[in-house]
Amino acid sequence: MDKKVLRQKYKVLRQNLSPLEIEEKSLAIANRLLQLNIWDKTYFHLFLPIVEQKEVDTEFILQILTGKDKEIVVSKSDFTTREMIHFLLTDNTKFVKNEYNIPEPVNGLPVPLEMIDVVFVPLLAYDKSGNRVGYGKGFYDTFLSKCKPETIKIGLSFFPPEEKINDVSESDVKLDFCVTCEAIFSFENKY
Repeated sequence: MDKKVLRQKYKVLRQNLSPLEIEEKSLAIANRLLQLNIWDKTYFHLFLPIVEQKEVDTEFILQILTGKDKEIVVSKSDFTTREMIHFLLTDNTKFVKNEYNIPEPVNGLPVPLEMIDVVFVPLLAYDKSGNRVGYGKGFYDTFLSKCKPETIKIGLSFFPPEEKINDVSESDVKLDFCVTCEAIFSFENKY
């Protein structure tokens, strides 16, 4: 399937999930993440969900990261450059929702890309090769393409992979893993 069809399909599938299903599935995803060999890393980039789009609730992952004393990085989108600015999450971090209902930090301590070890990546769909479909703005592909080569890219999804995304472009950055409630899909083992 192509990206446009997949976007429509998975937006509908997510809209059909109840708040309780989202909570239970998000908790299961967070618990499954504990099986990955990533917990010796220090800087973890975490997206904050667009509640209106019924994204994976990353609050449970946030609790795990906090409990393990990890450095948590959150981002703000710059819609003129289509790039993301990254900040360290602290007790003083204030958030506002942007025009797309994405919670973003107002300001904070900037974190350079080369410090980020693990990125939890939002997505609508993905395939068995680790290609992902987002909302089509390109923010994450731009961000991930500038991370150091060893940065681990982990997609989070309520659903299993599609067989193949037909219209993958050269600028699309593949995932290393995708974690669902039921399984961990590995696409490119780096270690």
